[in-house]
Parts: sequence; structure tokens; C-alpha cells
Amino acid sequence: MRTKSVPLLGGALLVSLSLALTACGSGSGGGSKDASGSSGSYDKNATIGIGSLYEPQNLDNTGGGGQGVTEALNGNVYEGLFRLTDTGKVENLLAKDYKVGPDGLTYTFTLRKGVKFHSGKTLTSADVKYSIEKVMAEDSQSARKSSFDVVKSIATPDADTVEVTLSAKSISFVYNLSYIWIINADAKNLKTSEDGTGPYRLDKWTRGSALSLARFPGYWGTPATNQKVVFHYYKDATALNNALITNAVDVVTSEQSPDALDQFENNPNYKVNDGNSTTKLLLAFNDRVKPFNDVKVRKAVTSAIDNKKLLQSVWGDHGTLIGSMVPPTDPWYEDLTKVNPYDVALAKKELAEAGYAKGFGFTLDTPNYDPHPTAATFIKSELAKVGIDVKINIITPDEWYTKVYKNHDFSATLQEHVNDRDIVWYGNPDFYWGYDNKQVTAWVKQAEESDTTERQTALLKKVNTKIAEDAASDWLYLYPQIVVAGSKLSGYPLNGLNSQFYAYGIKKG
Repeated sequence: MRTKSVPLLGGALLVSLSLALTACGSGSGGGSKDASGSSGSYDKNATIGIGSLYEPQNLDNTGGGGQGVTEALNGNVYEGLFRLTDTGKVENLLAKDYKVGPDGLTYTFTLRKGVKFHSGKTLTSADVKYSIEKVMAEDSQSARKSSFDVVKSIATPDADTVEVTLSAKSISFVYNLSYIWIINADAKNLKTSEDGTGPYRLDKWTRGSALSLARFPGYWGTPATNQKVVFHYYKDATALNNALITNAVDVVTSEQSPDALDQFENNPNYKVNDGNSTTKLLLAFNDRVKPFNDVKVRKAVTSAIDNKKLLQSVWGDHGTLIGSMVPPTDPWYEDLTKVNPYDVALAKKELAEAGYAKGFGFTLDTPNYDPHPTAATFIKSELAKVGIDVKINIITPDEWYTKVYKNHDFSATLQEHVNDRDIVWYGNPDFYWGYDNKQVTAWVKQAEESDTTERQTALLKKVNTKIAEDAASDWLYLYPQIVVAGSKLSGYPLNGLNSQFYAYGIKKG
């Protein structure tokens, strides 16, 4: 991500592409086991304290709620037709089953019976239709809207059936549906309240402090293994770690201070877990405007920055260099770190070839939460060595969303992208960074319309290589995903996939 507030592309603004998926069993609701394990006796009435830096902006994942609302509510309060597990698999959830028509364009979903919203209303197909259309709406702040451009129509022939007709094949459609929260179509004030079907209901949200969830007694599936969870929000990593060491919380969703790990690694009262991250820190160029509309300039800037040194300065021995938008957990990953190597002499040569032998200046719009200001200062120092003058402009998340994401009024920016399989953004010339390569756009479209995962993977590997060769952005590093918990805790998620943090399986011994 990672933010003390809200990384804009870490919740409401996520887009995904996936492997083709088939139905994965009937689903069992909350309480599924995950990689941290869960065994032995436990307190079914326990309250679990969860420490986080990511407080929601609001509780609406299409209204700019950010990473924090995904972390707290996804899977816990709200559920989808399908669930994305902590290991990246898709399972049936509110959809009992589904079938795809022979042309690959019609999806018929049968809803699970006996599902009630927290308000007591029974789930119907009308709620599903409303929820999909909410993401697609004109005023939705979800960048996921473009993933559903293929939706031609949504029909509800009866209360338990939803028929979606697409305008083109979409190998990712079921996967993408796992990100849509099914919401009561009659619910109001969704920025401050909720009406989902999950194993918890919203108990209380004290802004600037904590958000608590209580076990929902009318839950259709396996009840949560704890009575209550409280997300406690902190302004910085030091305060977060102090909360854990003083037992104010039981687990932190993502450790942000590698220097503090020793106090937990050498303490039998805690367990340090290394999961798989999908979060990339980007130096994103505005590829529409000079000088970053020149491939040689982008390659020069990328080669002038020592990403390894930056990663070491922020994360020590944790984290990974990837050289592209694709993390190792994606099927189309390839190590492309050598495409634009750190090489100051090469950077100067490329600048001269682009007509900037004496360098140039630009403004770097920088979100005001860690690690962005630190990374910006490092980048400014590195680029000064090749004659590039960087002016750092610190902005809030809201300012970033309006200035950079919506209005494209920037030269370059820093931002973290949390999603897996989000390379598809480079196939959209209208996305905020403005990368426009017709061949890449065609490959992305062909991959989405593929009949097999093998063809999809092959095409997206081509995309990955091409955007690296064009230095479409500088992918500075892949974050580590470090979850620290008390040793008596089990059943917590490890990977933080796309910012979600399922709490319903956490057990306290």
C-alpha cells in the first residue's frame, strides 16, 4: 500500500484480471481455516483486537472508502456471490451454483437459500442486480467499473436466479464478481452504516479510533469463531507495535516497521508470519505529457534510481524487486528486473539521446503517508545525480484522487497498487497514467476473451514484457506482507490479498 490513511488504489479503486475459474464447491460461509492454522481449544466468546494503520474513509467501497473499508468489511460484514480466499482461490459463496451458456456470454447464477441481511430482509436476485449496478454506476468511484463494461444486461427471472448477459467473453468475470459486495437494495446511508450478509454486523465505529464488529446470530453459514473483533487504528508503525507489545491488540494486519521485528521474533509470546504480498509501490509517470511521453526519458529515470537501495532503506531484508507490475504470485510473472537496470551511465546516455543531456525538472505529486515522502526524498536525491531536478509536492489522499486519478493533472506521482492481476490497467489508455500502446491494448483484450488460461497467460506475459521495455512506470518494489500475532492466536489470514483481512476464523486460546 501502505498508508496511515487510505491508499486510493487499495480498496474502492481496485481492478482485477484472473484465470478462468469454475465453481469450487458449495461454500461454507465464515469460519474457514487459513494458512495460520487453527487447532486446540479456544474461547468462542473472545474479543479479538486487530491493529491497523488503515482506517476507512467511509464504509462504502464504491464511495471512496479506501483500503481500510476492504480490510475491515470485506468477507466479514459483506459477502459476494463468490469469495476470494487468502490463497487466491475462488469459492462459491452466496451463489449456490452457476452455469455458462454455450456462447460464453450468458451466466446464470442460482442464489443460496436462507440468506438474510443484518436488517432481517431475505436476500433476493434484486439485491444482486442492484449491487452489480452500484459498482457500474456513473458516480461510482470504483475503477472496477471498467471490468464490468462487458455487462450488457442483468435479468432477475425469479427471486433466486440472476442472469447476466455479456457483450464479449470475459475469462475473468467470475473472479471479478468475488469483489462485488452484495448489499440490501433498500439500504441507506452506506457511508456510515451497513446491511450485508456476512458473519459479523457493524457494532460501532468511533472515527479516528476503532471499528468493532459483532457476531451476527442470524448468519446463514458457519458462525464466526469469536464473538467480536475490534479494529484499532493507529497513526504510525511505532504506535501499532506498542499496542501489540502491551497486549492492546492481538494481531496487526501488516507490519510496517521491520526494525521493530526483533522484539517479536525473539519473544515466545508472539509469532511473526511472512505472507505473500500483491502490493507494488510505483513511480507512475504521466505518459501523455512531456518529457514522460518519451520512452527513453522513462527508461533513463528508471535506470537512475537504485530500487534495491530504496527497498533496503525502507524494509531492510524484506520485500522484493520485480521490475514490472506483476508479482510472483500471478501466473504471468517473469523476473524483469534486468530490463531497466540501475545504471547511472546508461541513464545519462538515454537522457542525451532523448535531447535532455542537461537534464530537466518535474513535480512529483506525493501522498502524505508513509512510505511515499521517504521514497520521494530518495528519488529526488538519485535523479539529481543525472541532472534531473525534482520538486516534491505533498498531497492528501483526497487531493491525489482528484488531481491525479480523475483529472490526470500531474507529471509523475507515487502510489501503491494493492491488487493481484492488475496488469490490465496498462491496456486502458484512459487510466490515470495514460500509457497508450495499441498492441498492448489488443493483447489485454484478447487475453480477457481467451478460451483457455494457457492463452491468457501467454498474452499477458507479452504485455508484461512490453510495458517493462517501455518503462511505462517504474515499479520500485513489491511490499512484504508481515503479520505479527500473539502466540495464542490462530486462524488469521497471512497474505493480505488485495487488502482483505478475514477475521471470522480467528481463534484465541
